[in-house]
Amino acid sequence: MTNDLQTAITELETGIDLAKCQKCGCMADALKNLVSTLPAIHDENAATLAQTAADYLQKMRPIQYSCLGCEHCYPAVAQNALALAFPAFEQSADLSCDFRLREEGWPRVVGEYFVLDKAGTVAVTTLASLPLAEDLAGRKPNGLAIVGKTETENIGIDKVIKNIVSSPTLRYLIVAGTDPKGHLTGQTLLALAKNGVDEKGRVINSPGKRPVLRNVSSTEINAFREQVQVIDMIGCESVDEIGTRIEELAQQVAAPCTCSECGGQSPVAISTAPRITASEPSEIVTMDKAGYFVILPLAEQGMIIVEHYSYDNTLLRVIEGTNARAIYQTIIKEGWITELSHAAYIGKELVKAELSLQHGFKYIQDGA
Repeated sequence: MTNDLQTAITELETGIDLAKCQKCGCMADALKNLVSTLPAIHDENAATLAQTAADYLQKMRPIQYSCLGCEHCYPAVAQNALALAFPAFEQSADLSCDFRLREEGWPRVVGEYFVLDKAGTVAVTTLASLPLAEDLAGRKPNGLAIVGKTETENIGIDKVIKNIVSSPTLRYLIVAGTDPKGHLTGQTLLALAKNGVDEKGRVINSPGKRPVLRNVSSTEINAFREQVQVIDMIGCESVDEIGTRIEELAQQVAAPCTCSECGGQSPVAISTAPRITASEPSEIVTMDKAGYFVILPLAEQGMIIVEHYSYDNTLLRVIEGTNARAIYQTIIKEGWITELSHAAYIGKELVKAELSLQHGFKYIQDGA
């Protein structure tokens, strides 16, 4: 076993025993990533670690935060070590939340931010300082186009880039607020502006844990670096100071005209992933050869009972638990469900059953 692989195992073992990690989206994403990607590497150690990750998923609690910005991020360090142990793993998914794009209009990326003036020349990221974004939006300084948080040094920066290069007027990006300790997103933005990325999309000289940009093209990155000047106000949480700086910057440049008559340039065409509209299937749930489940929430015990039957109505087993997550992950882990549509149905029904315990309404299992 290599030192890098041992490091990854140690980091995961340490992190999964911490209450904060058991409720963190970083750890959940990392474990799911390992379970889904390591088996494809076709290595005995990778397969063993994939099973370990599946076991650790059973210890996870309901997610309460996407990322705490810890100075030492156990799942991020583990993934970095795995990328060294198994080069093929480097191309796997990052710790991330979802990434959605609008077909038209601006901002192009769906997210938690405030849009003040689409013709403004200044954008602001408040990094991990969430209330600061709302306070700045409430002040409405002249020239402020958009303000919002940026908590991760990969997906978060991908979103910033796409929203900036799809605007014809933005010329400045102020980086303010508290830099997330484990991700150093602000420092990564400064490094990106100064150094760009290498051939793998990793921000050169970034101190972040996983500063790899996978959802933006080289054209978008180059356009971002040419289009905006990145202003370093990391650590500043003063609405007055930031507001004054926004107005000063806005006075230095007039928003350019982008019409063809003036010869102005249009926004960069951003790359997008396929967009699929969900539709109701003709058959909601495929019959599962592994059997069917009857869900029984017991309010007086705070317990959910799940009876697993074969199709000759033989009771195969009874699973019990206090929350939907523990039960459906046990069912999946043990291989008691084999159809994706059936798994989705059971997950939905278990969540309904859990909500009935929490809020006191009568649970009625939908027909499959």
